Amino acid sequence: MSTDDKNRAIAAAILPLVGGAGNITSVAHCMTRLRLGLRDRSLVRDEALKALPSVMGVVEDDTYQIVLGPGTVARVTPEFEALVAEAPKPAASADELAAQGAALKEARKAKNATPFKLFLRKIANIFVPLIPALIGCGIIAGLNGLLVNLGWLPGVTPALAAIASGFMALIAVFVGYNTAKEFGGTPILGGAVAAIIVYAGVAKIEVFGQALSPGQGGVLGALGAAVLAVYVEKWCRRWVPESLDVLVTPTLTVLVSGLVTVFGLMFVAGEVSQAIGDFANWLLENAGAGAGLLLGGLFLPLVMLGLHQALIPIHTTLIEQQGYTVLLPILAMAGAGQVGAAMAVYLKLPRNGSIRRTIKSALPAGFLGVGEPLIYGVSLPLGRPFVTACVGGAAGGAFVGLFSMLGDKVGSTAIGPSGWALFPLLDGNKGLGATIAIYAGGLLVGYLVGFVATYFWGFSRELIEEFDVDTDAGAGTAPVAAGNTPPPAVGTPEPEPAKV
Repeated sequence: MSTDDKNRAIAAAILPLVGGAGNITSVAHCMTRLRLGLRDRSLVRDEALKALPSVMGVVEDDTYQIVLGPGTVARVTPEFEALVAEAPKPAASADELAAQGAALKEARKAKNATPFKLFLRKIANIFVPLIPALIGCGIIAGLNGLLVNLGWLPGVTPALAAIASGFMALIAVFVGYNTAKEFGGTPILGGAVAAIIVYAGVAKIEVFGQALSPGQGGVLGALGAAVLAVYVEKWCRRWVPESLDVLVTPTLTVLVSGLVTVFGLMFVAGEVSQAIGDFANWLLENAGAGAGLLLGGLFLPLVMLGLHQALIPIHTTLIEQQGYTVLLPILAMAGAGQVGAAMAVYLKLPRNGSIRRTIKSALPAGFLGVGEPLIYGVSLPLGRPFVTACVGGAAGGAFVGLFSMLGDKVGSTAIGPSGWALFPLLDGNKGLGATIAIYAGGLLVGYLVGFVATYFWGFSRELIEEFDVDTDAGAGTAPVAAGNTPPPAVGTPEPEPAKV
């Protein structure tokens, strides 16, 4: 029997003795124990479990813990999870059936996803959990900068600076942890390898004739280091004897991937990170208006295709390097164009109560940068208004980009929010007042151009005839133009929303 067959046999022997797949709510493992969340503790057959040759004992705590020993548990757990996932599920309640339907929809989307999109989804899963900390620390940094400029609370501002900067100083560790988790490795080992990048002692190491700098390579280096650690760990799990696994696997994982990180990845990732920052600055300084036009105009289509996730590491790299990302305020103009387009649709369809109610309920969220209800419930189903919304975003992006060419950079200290919600996170090189004024001007341009473009060019005569009808007299929902993508329930966003 091969090692894989042996581990699967152990998992298969355990599963019925803990009540079957339907009794399992969670599966995890520590160094020696398989930890299970159970629906009904009374279904577990303790004595039969203890009698299994592979089981060293059981422990009952907040989870039900089956002691399998070091090495073995790391190999049995994935097999156990697979058996739980493959097992038929019991009859579900109405709510569970609805949840299953949503899951099936997501499964269909996943089936049609390309490898590139799946990779981008992994990247998003690594960085999205960091956004709350980026937002919180970004706002605190902005508040601290304001207090410093005003000369207020000099005894408090150093503490605020430490609070705002602590997370960014160690962001590589969090990226490494999440990367290993997302790619199927042990998260803490990914964090341990990534921690090398921010360790002050790397300054004593020379690579290619240059001394390394703590933090060199940043989040990109941490990402690469953690991915390498996952592959080393998986190799070790396959070839290292189970009796030595607990000692050898973590040691080799950290040592091998750590040496590669120090003598290769940090230097390469540092060069790439620097190139990203230099290119972003060069682009906005020399072609800001044109770059803003393209970025602001194309961001909504990128969101629809899921390709906007590729920008997350770039934003994070710029924030890590410069303290803010100069790209996000430009991309946020796409949401302004969407809001302007929605207001024009409201006026152009005075008889369509369904669409008008959707717009009225979704506009407040749209102003705050949450554009999905307007996109999926209004502009995208109509077709042409989606295009004119992109025109508004392009105009707002060109406005902000133009000022970058003139030397007034507008940036965001965090990613996630846009619209009016981005104001507390704004930063730039010419003072907060100028930065806020430029960003606000871009929003106004986006609103205005999105409105005008949609009002005058967003509707054909046929579209008006089809949609400007009294929907309240019928089913209460708007018809869908032929050839256009049908919306979900009016005002309801699709899964995996993207803030624009």
